[in-house]
Amino acid sequence: MHRSVRFRTGLVWVTGVAVLGLVCAACLALLDIHVSPIVTAALGISSMWVAMALCWTAVYRIRLRRPEVLLAAAAVTSWTAGRTYDIWLQPAAWAAPFPTFADVGSALFYTLLAAALVVAVQRQARQVASWMWWDAAVGWLGAAAVLAVVLDPLLAPALTAHSPATMALAIYPLCDLVLVAAVTGIAALRDVRMGSHWALLVGGLFVFAAAHVTYSLRTASRTFVHSASLDSAWTLGIALVALWVDGSSRDQPTLTTRSAGGPLSLAVSSGATLAGLGVLLLNTWARVPPVALILAGVTLLAAAVRFELAFRLLARLADQRRVTATTDELTGLPNRLALTAEGQARIAAQRGRQALLLLDLDKFKEVNDSLGHHAGDELLVEVGARLRGQLRGGDLLARLGGDEFAVLLEDAGHDEAASVAQNLREKLAEPFTTLAGSSAGGSLTLHSTVSIGIARFPEDGPDLSALLRKADIAMYKAKTSVMGHHVYSGTDDADDTNRLQTVEELRSALSNDQLVLHFQPKINLDTGEVHCVEELVRWEHPTRGLLYPDSFLGLVEASGLMRAMTRQVLEKALDQAVVWESKDQHLTIAVNLSASSLVDADLPEEVFGMLA
Repeated sequence: MHRSVRFRTGLVWVTGVAVLGLVCAACLALLDIHVSPIVTAALGISSMWVAMALCWTAVYRIRLRRPEVLLAAAAVTSWTAGRTYDIWLQPAAWAAPFPTFADVGSALFYTLLAAALVVAVQRQARQVASWMWWDAAVGWLGAAAVLAVVLDPLLAPALTAHSPATMALAIYPLCDLVLVAAVTGIAALRDVRMGSHWALLVGGLFVFAAAHVTYSLRTASRTFVHSASLDSAWTLGIALVALWVDGSSRDQPTLTTRSAGGPLSLAVSSGATLAGLGVLLLNTWARVPPVALILAGVTLLAAAVRFELAFRLLARLADQRRVTATTDELTGLPNRLALTAEGQARIAAQRGRQALLLLDLDKFKEVNDSLGHHAGDELLVEVGARLRGQLRGGDLLARLGGDEFAVLLEDAGHDEAASVAQNLREKLAEPFTTLAGSSAGGSLTLHSTVSIGIARFPEDGPDLSALLRKADIAMYKAKTSVMGHHVYSGTDDADDTNRLQTVEELRSALSNDQLVLHFQPKINLDTGEVHCVEELVRWEHPTRGLLYPDSFLGLVEASGLMRAMTRQVLEKALDQAVVWESKDQHLTIAVNLSASSLVDADLPEEVFGMLA
């Protein structure tokens, strides 16, 4: 493999040196310094044969995995064979009847290279939307219209005369026109990236086109004089194509998504449209060939079709964005934005009594922590489906985020809302089956409960924002009630204020070491000895005195402070164990844990660390 790399590198260097020598000879000719035609011919032929060898080295390296490389190598070979025949075997081929073997080689070059482009683009553009091909068509037509104007001195005689020589002068530039216009159209394909060496092919084709147009125009006007500059241009073009073949064989073709309005594609399609318009305007001042006028008209027509497709696409995207913006991605239910818009519209329209139910799944965090978020997602999807099945057609169900759902009931007062809430709780109390989180690969049965807060319009608020706030207060009240649902009342505001204040005081208690432990002994009734104690946490409140767990543990759990509290209680229990051990009192301490602590995966390691 190392030897192959060195051989390829040597071919690249030989190609470059030969082309450089030919370019130098052309420059000397421009300075009226005579250079032997034999020297320029030798440099040109040798560089083309080395370029051909470089192409087949690339084919050998990748075998037949990349058909476009094989086709491009065959194209370079056919051109090299034709030029060799033209220069060495038939010096007077320019006067021979058309076509000659050299013309056959040139025709094969264009055919095979066009096929290589088609294969390369098809490999890249399988996922390109069909409407994007209109960009390519606009680019191709615009370039063709401009080149038709430039090549008019050749196209007009070719269309009217029957001379093979006149036809030959027009055919080569026309073939270049097709390839250059095709490259222009490919550049307009927004999602196609042809590799880092694509510029070599583009440069080679443009050099070819410039050389052929120059040669044909000078020959048609009888001002052509053979020079090394044209030979160097054709040789440089074939060398660039060969370097593209070599580089393309080492590139890994990828389909990369670029923005819908990429600068290159936008410039190509816009420039092509302006070019077509320019050709039509040019016809008002000077004669423009009919072929160019037809191409320009078709260019503008294609651009108009492309504009219409783009307009429809943007309208469709706008509709999809509106739907996406108001739909919950996981459950497919309306989201908070949709609830706000629809709820405000219903209330503003004074459509009678409305009741807002705010639902929050109990202990949902434990499902995520113990079984993973995928299991939690499955549970939320199933919850949404069950809720939807229990509601009437005019009721609005939305997922607000996390494990919170909301239901806006039409024509519902206190009793109707409470009845619906009870039905929803009973439906969600039925077991859920999920495939996530089961190590054996089977299903897993989960049980879930829900707390529901209820606010009514117009009794509890004049707008949806007020109803959401009141339902949220009622929902927290429901978490501590036996029924599991609660209808908002005026006294709940004071309770909510107290709740928020107590939560802030709990945060302060954890940071200021206000928790204290009491130890309840466990007595062996047979011997009367105490070998174990159970810790009981208390809160030494600065103003309310000693508080028992039933007055603050629920808030600790609901406000997400249970993890911090558990760590602090464990540390205090271990500190007390050390004190007792120092006094030769060997007592086992039992520490109570909440359900959320039992599914905390990090807790065992932290306990081991504390014990150490």
